[in-house]
Amino acid sequence: MLNRTLRVTALLAVVVAVAAPVAAAAPAPPAPASREAAAVSSLKGDGRMDYPIADQEVRVSVDAHSAYTGGSTPQRSWGTFRISHAQDGKVYWGEFAVDCLTTGGPTATVTGRLVRTSPGHPWLTMLDPHTRMGVSFFVPEKGQARLGLSGATKKGEPLLTKCMAPAADAKVVDGGYALRDRK
Repeated sequence: MLNRTLRVTALLAVVVAVAAPVAAAAPAPPAPASREAAAVSSLKGDGRMDYPIADQEVRVSVDAHSAYTGGSTPQRSWGTFRISHAQDGKVYWGEFAVDCLTTGGPTATVTGRLVRTSPGHPWLTMLDPHTRMGVSFFVPEKGQARLGLSGATKKGEPLLTKCMAPAADAKVVDGGYALRDRK
């Protein structure tokens, strides 16, 4: 019996000795994939749009940012924009929390939810709380900048879709914008 025990012990020692180098030589598991660096876009500025009623003024100010990790839709957007409309000696304004900034070359689209208005603004009674509006921008290196306003949906109607706004068709006649497209 003792002889048999010695043979089993010796056999186990050989198995361990042979297996040990194999285990040491096994390839290491692959390293986790590194996270892709986010590309960041930004749009800043203030401008007055060409408005068809001579004694009224519409301005759009913006400070918006977005981070992309791939694709054309941002992973995250933040910032604010403000639309103000001066008429009949009063200035009405609405401030929006940015929920999307998309960029491509000299163009950008910003959408956001209404978070504050000037006291007595007609939007307080005309619009649902947190209505989404959108603004599009054309910001060429040289030449005429343009912007387009979506307007708001009426009370009880579906919200404007996130990241959407009409073509930038109105000239910017005063002020301007700085656009940094993602790289």
